[in-house]
Amino acid sequence: MENLEVTSMSSRGQVVIPQELRKKLRIEVGEKFIVLGNDDTIILKKLEVPSFKGFEMLLKQTRDLINEKNLKEKDVGEAIKRNKK
Repeated sequence: MENLEVTSMSSRGQVVIPQELRKKLRIEVGEKFIVLGNDDTIILKKLEVPSFKGFEMLLKQTRDLINEKNLKEKDVGEAIKRNKK
């Protein structure tokens, strides 16, 4: 391990992640973690928020196609119904 810090647990079960580690790992207020436990070992794994960059590009391409084809909401609804069959 690169950094070794000591912390303690409060009466409410809360454990403080030392400030230097929070800075180094870019952990901010409200971050979510997966907690794994086995014997005397506890591991916290920070959950990463997925990037919406690819989704935003796909959404833009879809909007451009709708405008290019001059599609209306009704047309899209009908196409969905046809393809569900």
